[in-house]
Amino acid sequence: MKKTLLALVLPVTLAIAGCRSHYEVSEITRSRILIDSRYDTQDTEAHKFLAPYTHKVDSLMSPVVGTVARDLTVRRPEGALSNLLSDILIWGSARFGEHPDFAVYNMGGIRASLAKGKVTIGDVVDVAPFDNKLCLLTLTGAQVTQLFEQIAAVGGEGVSHEVALVISSDHKLVSATVGGKPIDPNASYRIATLDYLAQGNDKLDAFKQKTQLVSPQTEENNVRYIIMDYFRTHGTVDAAIEGRIKVQ
Repeated sequence: MKKTLLALVLPVTLAIAGCRSHYEVSEITRSRILIDSRYDTQDTEAHKFLAPYTHKVDSLMSPVVGTVARDLTVRRPEGALSNLLSDILIWGSARFGEHPDFAVYNMGGIRASLAKGKVTIGDVVDVAPFDNKLCLLTLTGAQVTQLFEQIAAVGGEGVSHEVALVISSDHKLVSATVGGKPIDPNASYRIATLDYLAQGNDKLDAFKQKTQLVSPQTEENNVRYIIMDYFRTHGTVDAAIEGRIKVQ
């Protein structure tokens, strides 16, 4: 029986193997296809269905909350927009009766730039689309140094105007001051940041050592609403590169 089965299978296997083809690329050609209005399609029914929702979204997102005096963007080691948002965290802390020593805002959480001119609610939502809450916490001076070392390791994050960091070209912390003074390893420092960072995310593990945490989870404590309130209060807003983080 085994011999009969082998006699049947072997010819079939050899036949399949003999059918395999060998291919080689003999020529490569390319061309460009212009994508223009010829490819536009209008789905009348879809437009009709979306129209009431589009109007509602536009009515919610189009109100102006303030203006910016120049284009504000984000870049490492320091960006004008990340400077502004870090300072806004300090400003927003006052509603809790807090006066932090400094603030940290991660650049990865800033998802758009602000163009010179009017700033709408929609613009702020584009910049801060996540439901991050303002968070206040305490670290020791030694832990703050660890935090700044981690900020140096990623090439810079948003820090408020109280902070001055010097980092090396290979992302090592060279020096750091808060409020113009060297960091006291035994002192306690109050910090404003996002609850996302307070959990130790974006490689800022030092925040995991936090104490005295304050972070109300109410809607008005959402960072985007604090940003909007800041613009409404200040009208025209400006920010610039100030040398908060320098690379040597």
